[in-house]
Amino acid sequence: MQKIETGIIGFGTGGRIFHAPFVYGSDRFLLKKICTSRAASADLARTSFPQTEIVPQADSLINDASIELIIIATPNTSHLTLAKKALLAGKHVIVEKPFTIKVAEADELIALAAKQDRLLTVHHNRRWDSDFKTVKKIIDQKLLGILVEYEAHFDRFRNEIKTDSWRETETAGAGILYDLGAHLIDQALCLFGMPAELFSHLQVQRPGGKSIDYFELLLFYHGLKVTLKAGMLVREPLPHFILSGTQGSFVKYGMDTQEVALKNGLTPFNSLNWGEEPDTIWGRINTDINGVHQHGSIKSEKGDYPAFYENIYNAIRFNAPLAVTAQQARDTIKIIELALKSNSEKRTIRVA
Repeated sequence: MQKIETGIIGFGTGGRIFHAPFVYGSDRFLLKKICTSRAASADLARTSFPQTEIVPQADSLINDASIELIIIATPNTSHLTLAKKALLAGKHVIVEKPFTIKVAEADELIALAAKQDRLLTVHHNRRWDSDFKTVKKIIDQKLLGILVEYEAHFDRFRNEIKTDSWRETETAGAGILYDLGAHLIDQALCLFGMPAELFSHLQVQRPGGKSIDYFELLLFYHGLKVTLKAGMLVREPLPHFILSGTQGSFVKYGMDTQEVALKNGLTPFNSLNWGEEPDTIWGRINTDINGVHQHGSIKSEKGDYPAFYENIYNAIRFNAPLAVTAQQARDTIKIIELALKSNSEKRTIRVA
């Protein structure tokens, strides 16, 4: 098996938690270099990944002829510049979500990747959350009949502003809409495609806040209303998913376990039962299908973040179709742009 030599630019939460463990632990990739300019992050990277070279400059990865794949896990404002440089250097590129800040930037990168004949994708890993996979299965199997309403929350409780986080600033691309919102939007588009119309309400709820920390986004389809919500002042957990159809409903509390496991130092390569949710947070279904009443817990599908990287390997080595295309990620940015416009103009926006 020919390994894909890989470099990661950025060693914050994205690079450290969601990328490096999967590349380093896989027998399909070789994590050759990590780029971080922060001394503390560099020390942590050396300790965590002792066989990987730690460098302070991104050009060390971009100009390394042996590196085939570059992962960009840096602040959102740098995605365009770094992805462009990597593509021009002939690298395949994974960009951490959100893809870019503007649709025009996404279009530029998509055109460049096609010209360079390089793979370009975005890390929308939440498609492989256990609960989202369960929701997709319920919808695909029409267990609720005709779906009329879909609601998804991605809530947290942090009532203090993190002064050392760029996501809490007035920087372009900061705030919860570009962060958690990108996950919720991608999931909705994965299930239902682009909506006909949308309406959004955005707020800065926390005293002293400078970036959007709450949103409610409504996507309108023929016969279906999709509600996406996220906030930083939700102390009592709300349902993560609420689905209603002509034959029944599904409600799910609790979040996929993979993020917490990764933050606790676990990986798919050193732990058993990876991605399995405890039965205490399985969703509940109440429905009638073909005259049979089903009411109670429904087992969650197994979460599978490694599947993203398995697909990347197969796409590079065997020309397999990408699970997450750059065009799909571009559509998420389009929805974010229109949500900002809707909030500014206080009106429903048609989605072209």
